[in-house]
Amino acid sequence: MTFPDEDQLTTQLARRTALAPPSSTSWVLRVLDGTDAGKGFRIDDVTTRRVLIGQSPACEVQLSDRSVSRRHAALESDPGGLRLVDLGSRNGTWVGRLRIRDAYVDDGEVVRFGDASVRLESDGVVHTLSASEEVSFHRVIGASPEMRRLYPLLQRIAGADVPVLLEGETGTGKEVVAEAIHEASPRSRGPFVVLDCTTVSSSLLEAELFGHERGAFTGAISSRIGLFEEANGGTLFIDEIGDLDVALQAKLLRALEKKEVRRVGSSNIVKLDVRIVAATRRDLDREVQARRFRDDLFYRLAVARVELPPLRKRQGDVAFLTRFFWLRMGGDDASLSPDVVQRFEGYDWPGNVRELANAVARQIALGDFEVPARTGEVSAVSSGIDPIDRIVRSGQPLPLARQAVLDEFERRYVTHMLAEHGGNVTRAAAASGIGRRYFQMVRAKR
Repeated sequence: MTFPDEDQLTTQLARRTALAPPSSTSWVLRVLDGTDAGKGFRIDDVTTRRVLIGQSPACEVQLSDRSVSRRHAALESDPGGLRLVDLGSRNGTWVGRLRIRDAYVDDGEVVRFGDASVRLESDGVVHTLSASEEVSFHRVIGASPEMRRLYPLLQRIAGADVPVLLEGETGTGKEVVAEAIHEASPRSRGPFVVLDCTTVSSSLLEAELFGHERGAFTGAISSRIGLFEEANGGTLFIDEIGDLDVALQAKLLRALEKKEVRRVGSSNIVKLDVRIVAATRRDLDREVQARRFRDDLFYRLAVARVELPPLRKRQGDVAFLTRFFWLRMGGDDASLSPDVVQRFEGYDWPGNVRELANAVARQIALGDFEVPARTGEVSAVSSGIDPIDRIVRSGQPLPLARQAVLDEFERRYVTHMLAEHGGNVTRAAAASGIGRRYFQMVRAKR
């Protein structure tokens, strides 16, 4: 089976996709009372992103009133209008006498965040917003206005050589974005090294990050450099940094500030030149407020901060990515029925892009799907395709058989792509549009 070149594929799909320029009405949030009385915050885009309101410097509408939480509420737009969502604030978000969790608000509405009252004012004019004409940024794929508005920001971040914090739900593509930032940066010739804080026990994380000398602890039978040293001259991607132990957070902060590390069991200092890109599915503002995450480390990491939209918020990207993955995985364009795309578009995709990619893989392998209306896993129904006939006839329960089919597909796909690229994981992952760690995980199952 021949797999198409990714750049050619995105170009082909771009020609078939109408890239309407995003547009939005401008709003002004005018503070009526409290410590910020008289201030006004102009918001030009609530269509393609969330606008955060709170005390945190990361909030676009930053209020200093002490009754306001660090990340208090958010404004976002959907077909129903302008939505105001409380983000679990201490003192609540109020519209009139009603404390709200999620509500639509109108022009002229007065909203209270804690003790601070704010009036929402719209200019009533629809403005065209600037956005990239591309449907990808390196291996980050998406034609939606939400993603095309991100691409210029990612390009600027890539060239700035500052720490980056990526936030988003599981499966939104944080690792792929981190790799794209690395590939677009002056450090692209250096290494890209990954640490997933959820896969290494807390007792071993320090040695994993900073390295260790022989005999430094039980089981340390030889010296080993850490991931910081491996990433020297390049980028260290720390995934799920919100799960990092507080004691280790202090050591990580020191390494970032001093640009040096000391291996466990050693007194020697190693000077380093490493860029940090961190990612989390957690609300770090809330973690800081709960003292589970150090505020000084948070500010050190969040020099550039990017919130990746969930797939359900990316207008048109379910259909676009379904076609992309279908063709990328060797599916026949003519065999992708509009009914499949329509059913995919009706699903919420709680697992986001990762879940969609797996669903397309199963669709190609099994041939049919029942997609739940809102939540739950996509369930496959066997159509007796020859390559999986052995699994179908094995008599296993459906969940086990389904997973076996997916494992077999992933194994064959990874094997083929590695063979196509001479065993080079980096090139194979780049051509596949997935993270290198995914290749390593699949190979480990073999």
